[in-house]
Amino acid sequence: MKVQKSLGILSRGADVSEQSLGFFERYLTLWVAICMILALVLGHLFPGLTDTFEAFQIAGYSVPVVVVLFLMIYPIMVQTPFQEIIRAGKTVKPIVTTLGLNWGVKPFLKAFLAWVFFTIIWASFLTDAQMVSELMGGMILLGLAPCTAMVLVWSYLSKGNMGHTIVTTAINSLSMLILYAPLVILLLPVADIPGAEIIIPFGQVAFGVLTYIGLPMLAGYLTRKILLDRKGKEWFEGFVGKLHYVSVVALLVTIVVIVSPHSGTILSQPLIVFFIAVPLLVQFFIMFALSYGIAKKIGLKYEDAAPTAQIATSNHFEVAIAMSVTIFGIESYATLAAVTGLLIEVPVMLIIVQVCLRTRHWFDDGR
Repeated sequence: MKVQKSLGILSRGADVSEQSLGFFERYLTLWVAICMILALVLGHLFPGLTDTFEAFQIAGYSVPVVVVLFLMIYPIMVQTPFQEIIRAGKTVKPIVTTLGLNWGVKPFLKAFLAWVFFTIIWASFLTDAQMVSELMGGMILLGLAPCTAMVLVWSYLSKGNMGHTIVTTAINSLSMLILYAPLVILLLPVADIPGAEIIIPFGQVAFGVLTYIGLPMLAGYLTRKILLDRKGKEWFEGFVGKLHYVSVVALLVTIVVIVSPHSGTILSQPLIVFFIAVPLLVQFFIMFALSYGIAKKIGLKYEDAAPTAQIATSNHFEVAIAMSVTIFGIESYATLAAVTGLLIEVPVMLIIVQVCLRTRHWFDDGR
């Protein structure tokens, strides 16, 4: 499937014809699939990758993951004028809509689907009570983590309002420090796991907020300001034009870096991965249809509607994986559920990007 008119110059709103896209850009979905297969193969051939990644951690986060995610987000921050971020922060409707969907709908939908699938639909296939609890726990943790890093790429590919995306993801990240623990305590008992006994590592969550939003935003702002002041607008636009591949390449490397250490767990239990994937797919499409429909109903412009729906649909699998490993262990079924979230989310979100681009005319500002 081609990613039509979704890359090109990083400046928001710049239109690029399909003919001007290179081979790499047109077949982004194919490269994602190849990187997933590569990650599984590497993890199988080099089982020591898990130990290697665990040896290089900061606050529970893998250093290689932190680096590639920074490289994925930083170019987008560079091309986004800080004035757009400030202006987006004053638009209450899309921010409130996104926060309501992220914290008032998605966690409960995810917990409900986990309960329905793992205790009813898959009940005859999954008879190990501990396995079921861990699978449900992993899905619940996945639903409790609103997306920050990856959604910047999805919004960028679909020509969304990057100012709105950055503001909302920043607010979502900060709100995790307040809402994550109460919702864990509330929802983990659905999986027969006493949430009150779970200790949330707030330092770990705070580090994720700083790393995935704060540092790239600061670095992007300073880069933009310094280069514009010293080199001028024309030079800066040329620089940005050359920078546009960095985010996409970093996205592909991120897939390899995150999936490969968990390759053994995934490949050894393909049927369990299937059981996890189905409710995840249901959740993704329900949340997208609901949030995209609400965005249209309340009169959001396309450039705000697309990221609003994408933020509400996607999950912060980096935090979910880190929390699953911390609470249940790296070899647990909960961690398998969180990693499967990445395998499913990336291709699904690429499809959603295409849906957004092809339905832009549904909105008054669609072109």
